[in-house]
Amino acid sequence: MSGRGGALSISLGRTGLDRRRRLLTGASSAFDSVLGALNFLGAAILAFLMIAVCWDVIARSFAGKPLTWVLEFTEYGLLYITFLCTAWVLRNEGHVTSDLILSSLSPKTRAAFNTITSILGAVICLILTWFGAEVSWGKLQSGAFQPTAIQPPDFPIFVIIPTGSFLLFIQFLRRACHNLVIWQTARTESR
Repeated sequence: MSGRGGALSISLGRTGLDRRRRLLTGASSAFDSVLGALNFLGAAILAFLMIAVCWDVIARSFAGKPLTWVLEFTEYGLLYITFLCTAWVLRNEGHVTSDLILSSLSPKTRAAFNTITSILGAVICLILTWFGAEVSWGKLQSGAFQPTAIQPPDFPIFVIIPTGSFLLFIQFLRRACHNLVIWQTARTESR
C-alpha cells in the first residue's frame, strides 16, 4: 500500500509541477505579449513625433508660424518611448554590451556574470520603481502642472517612469533566472 501511495504522491507532485510550469509559461507568454504591444505603442509614438516635427519644420519655414506644442510633446514622447520599449529591448538582448569581454569568457562564467548583472539591474529598477511611484503619487495628489506653454499635468508625464522601470525589473528577473539555468547546466556538464 505504501508503494501505491508513494507513486500517487510522485504523480501528484509531477502534476503540480506541470501545472506550475504551464502557469509560468502562460504568464511569460502574456508578459511577452504586453512587451510587444508596448513596443508597438512606442513605435507609433515615434512615427507620430517624426510627422509632427516635419510638420513643424514646414509650418515654420513656409508660414513663419512654428507649432508651439511639437517640442514639448517630443520631449514627453521620447521619455515614453524609452520606458515603454526598454524591457522589450532587454528581452531581445538589444542593449549595448561589452562583447569583447563576454565572448572571451566560458559559457559557465558568462552565464554567472549575466546572472549577477541582471540581479543588479533588477535591484536598480526596483529602486527606480519605488521612488518613481512616490514622485508620481505626489504629483497626482498635488495636481501639479508643467510650467510650460501647454501646461500638461505632471502625473501622466511622471507615471511612465515607475511603470517602465517595473517592467524592466521583471525582465531583469527573467533574464537572471534564464542565465542561472544556463550556469547550472554548464556547471553540471563540466563535472
